[in-house]
This record gives sequence, C-alpha cells and structure tokens, in this order.
Amino acid sequence: MITSINDRVTLNNGISMPWFGLGLYKVTDAKEIDRAIKTALQIGYRAFDTATFYRNERFIGKALRESGIPREEIFLTSKVWNDAQRQKRTMEVFDESLEDLDSAYVDLYLIHWPVAGFFKQTWQVLEEIHRSGRARAIGVSNFLVHHLEDLLADSQVVPAIDQVEFHPYLFQKELLNFCRGHAIQLEAWGPLMKGQIVTKKPLITLAKKYHRTPAQIALRWDLQHEVVTIPKSSKPERILENAQVFDFELSPEDMHLLDGLDEGLRLGPNPDHVTF
Repeated sequence: MITSINDRVTLNNGISMPWFGLGLYKVTDAKEIDRAIKTALQIGYRAFDTATFYRNERFIGKALRESGIPREEIFLTSKVWNDAQRQKRTMEVFDESLEDLDSAYVDLYLIHWPVAGFFKQTWQVLEEIHRSGRARAIGVSNFLVHHLEDLLADSQVVPAIDQVEFHPYLFQKELLNFCRGHAIQLEAWGPLMKGQIVTKKPLITLAKKYHRTPAQIALRWDLQHEVVTIPKSSKPERILENAQVFDFELSPEDMHLLDGLDEGLRLGPNPDHVTF
C-alpha cells in the first residue's frame, strides 16, 4: 500500500521514481510556477513533470535551483514534442531542455506522442541519450498497446514509463495489463479529468463516504492501481489537497465500482490521430 508522498516505485532499469508528483502543463507564468513549486516542495512533492511543449522549463529550472533542495532529491521529467520528431531535431531539443532546466540530466525523458512514421527513429535517439547518462530513464507518453508492440519489436531499451490519460472514465485496463506484463510503469496524466471529476455523482457519493473530496477519491483510485500519478495544478490549496491521499484506502468494492465507470472517455487527443 502506498502510504506516503515519499513512497517510490522502482522502474525497470533499477532507478526509483515517486508515485506522486506535480504536473505543470502549460503553466507559463514565472511567479505562478515559482509559487507552485515552492508550495509543492514544502508539502513533500519531489517529482515534477514538464515538456518542451509547455514552454516553462526555464522557469521550473530557476525555481528548483533557488529552492535549495539538492538536485538528487528531485525527479524531473520532460518530453520531446511532435515537430521535433518530424524535423529529426530530438537531440538538439533535448540539449535545449537541459540548458533551460539548468541541469546536467533529467530523470525521465519521454516521447510526447506516437507520431506515425517517426516515433521509432525518435526512440533510437532517446536510447542514445540514455546511454550517455543524461536521462536516467526513458519512456513514452500516449502510446497505446499497438504502439508499444511496434516500438518493442525494434528497440534495445524497454520504455520505463508510459504516461497516458487515465481516470475512472478512461480506465485503459488492457493497456495497464500490457504494461504490467512488460515491466513498463503506467503513469496517469489528467487524473482529475481537467477538473470535471468533481461533478461526477459516483465520485461525489464516495467522497461523502470517506470524508474526502471527489478529486482525492480519483487520485487514491490511481494509486491503488499502482499507477504513478501527476495531477496538474498551480494553486497552493489544490496542490495541498491533492497530496492528502495517503492516509486512507478505498475498499475493494469501491475500487470495483470506480473501475466500472469506464466509458472510454478521452478528454485529450486520440493517440491514433496525431496530426498536431
């Protein structure tokens, strides 16, 4: 059972990663990022998720540097965007990310989307980055089972992570089971359905039962499925609320109830149609 924000999972290459972190999707105001990261660090967060597409790596690097927390205590993730894949600029963009993050390495580097015809070549570059030691682990994001099968057929390194949209209304059980069977750790983005989770009656009912919020119920559901979870927020009160999920446990019956809400409901793009 995951009982602390300090708990970690060991990835398939032996490095450890926090089960819980802070997503920073498209938070681009320097003061807002500084406040969010300082709040998160005080609460106990040590994992931070960004990407070149978010256009905030420089602000994140500055906030982490000024926090005084040793770099080795931080788990930092970034991702290569689609245009860099198509233009075969992955290595160049990675170098720019390290410069912006003011770090000699990232803990995890991901392919942001499975761009058809390009993601296998991009993965070869990530393998090279991994061999250099400048990414302690490499993985993918938004890959479905058939994307993973295609990638694994020609790769030297098994992805450590597949970061996907994952919430009770998009359970992705087949993908979860595939990843477990191939030692790939699933990670959830959008676990709160872009805020919509608080309007869902089953979550509201369970929140009353457990004296929690609907968001906390959803996040706890993720963790009990042993899915790394990175809710996005820049508001201090939400960052704190999201982290208050380690002192209770959903019953097997309630986990089953939440599993049954799956509608295949995507709020983000379909990974089979990456035209952006």
